[in-house]
Amino acid sequence: MSQTTSTASSARTRTLSSRADTAIGATAASGPLSQGREFVWTTADFARVQGLIYQRAGISLHDGKHAMVYSRLSRRLRETGHSSFNEYLSWLETHDGPEWQEFVNALTTNLTAFFREQHHFEILAAHLKSKPSGTPWRVWCNAASTGEEPYSIVMTALEALGPSAPFKLTASDIDSRVLATAAQGVYRLDNVKGLSPKRLHHFFLRGKAGNEGLVRAKPEMRKAIEFMSVNLIRDDWPFREPFDVVFCRNVMIYFDAPTQRKVLERIHRVLKPGGMLFVGHAENFSESRDLFTLRGKTVYERR
Repeated sequence: MSQTTSTASSARTRTLSSRADTAIGATAASGPLSQGREFVWTTADFARVQGLIYQRAGISLHDGKHAMVYSRLSRRLRETGHSSFNEYLSWLETHDGPEWQEFVNALTTNLTAFFREQHHFEILAAHLKSKPSGTPWRVWCNAASTGEEPYSIVMTALEALGPSAPFKLTASDIDSRVLATAAQGVYRLDNVKGLSPKRLHHFFLRGKAGNEGLVRAKPEMRKAIEFMSVNLIRDDWPFREPFDVVFCRNVMIYFDAPTQRKVLERIHRVLKPGGMLFVGHAENFSESRDLFTLRGKTVYERR
């Protein structure tokens, strides 16, 4: 081997070694999830996101949510023109504008369906029929999502009480985008395939021409609902009169125990004595017996 060839080979070896050292250093700094991604993603970034979403929405993100958080928030980096998570989060922490709502929207999960957990609506119907005709009802659904749950509640009420009953539903969510969808009340036929033909005909209008394949909740359904944004962990709920029924389903699973207790205490304050609280199938509040008594499968009565 010539001296020239040997020197060139040594140079290539040093270059490759340098690149390898750089790659190893980057991996150590950013963690394995950063490899092959558009933006550097570090465990420190994830920890900051955990702290911020907990402060703003009370949501406890466990460590297995790295990929989900990266995927959802990387869209916000593109939208806002930031080149790194560190830059985006630092900017977010020093501004109190609309991007905070987008941040919360990106990290909330909205899994819903019409008449999900059917037994709840059977219990609700029986409860509504238990009071004398003409009794006014105030109900709050605080995880409205895209509207399937609120409209299921209203359908149940109209069937149980009749079209002229004094029934009012407040439907809220922390996610402004899904709340706007809920207020429109427009769904693809695939989304309402679980409804009976009778309910579909009675409560929805079918789209024609350019709206073929869509349905819209009839006006008598939409006028029974008031949509509003409510953050459950803030003590500024805008309610002046107590509710007869509260649906708080599949929300508490995202809160830690202290936050769950605070929210339950606030729900207790806005619910009439004897009022009903409906929760998700994976939620159990047996440790809050001083506030609520279990009355059925994931159904509680306010003490």
